[in-house]
Amino acid sequence: MVTPAARREAVAHLGQGYGVSQRRACRAIGADRASVRYRSKRPDDGAVRARLRELAASRRRFGYRRLHILLRREGVRLNHKKLRRLYAEERLQVRRRGGRKRALGTRAPMVIPQGPNQRWSMDFVSDALADGRRFRILAVVDDFTRECLCLVADTSLSGLRVARELDAVILSRGRPATCVSDNGTELTSMAILRWSQETGIDWHYIAPGKPTQNAFVESFNGRLRDELLNETLFVSLAHARAALEDWKHDYNTVRPHSGLRNLPPAVYAKLSAPAMQRDGTLCSLGGFDQFALRPDRPVAPLSQTRSNDERILLING
Repeated sequence: MVTPAARREAVAHLGQGYGVSQRRACRAIGADRASVRYRSKRPDDGAVRARLRELAASRRRFGYRRLHILLRREGVRLNHKKLRRLYAEERLQVRRRGGRKRALGTRAPMVIPQGPNQRWSMDFVSDALADGRRFRILAVVDDFTRECLCLVADTSLSGLRVARELDAVILSRGRPATCVSDNGTELTSMAILRWSQETGIDWHYIAPGKPTQNAFVESFNGRLRDELLNETLFVSLAHARAALEDWKHDYNTVRPHSGLRNLPPAVYAKLSAPAMQRDGTLCSLGGFDQFALRPDRPVAPLSQTRSNDERILLING
């Protein structure tokens, strides 16, 4: 407890929990009363932060020094040390390039999605047939509704194949604002880079070795493996594809999801539609728990917390 903020919290805890005065609490922990009473007069710098994010998005390889020069040209007078602090707080550090050209994704922190098609997460799952042949499954999940958008099984899934499958999902569902994935070779390939540029869809890569940043699809993968892959012996690739399609339909329309007040994802997607929210038809879908469908209760808690600020997405599966 050495920082002023920690001392302020300790003094507040003593005052609320034990009913002691501020003077006595400061004396007990050895804190200075002037430091405890201090209130920051620092401006929020919201306009500078917004412009800094815009410049970093358009000038992806510029560090804080060059961004400082661009801001000065626009008439923004700012100390370089303060700009560096704002630059670090916004997590705009330039990523170090690898050995080959690959898709780099966005530099902005992720935010919790507030509607369908705002963010899709994807990952691969591996399994084996009865004869020992390995195959892979591409899983794509809508992070807001938790719907499984596709389960594609094949012995080989290249970046070009992933782009084709995403195009097929977009034809039936619409475009996402952002796609999230890990740094696998298929998802950082030139095919994905070209697809992202042609469609104008942002692609966000999680930090290497941090699967919790892609927690929605990781949780989905756990359910898929536990409820289907570990319970079924696939005799052929066609058998696996048929079983995956049946399980996907059951997951979206029947299986209760604890993170959605035990509603199936497809039902929650209908309830979250703006038209149904406006005309008060939240209770119009029969066959489900009416407590969860009451219009005066939120179906799921919404949050604006930035997921990458703590580098963890906390969910219920």
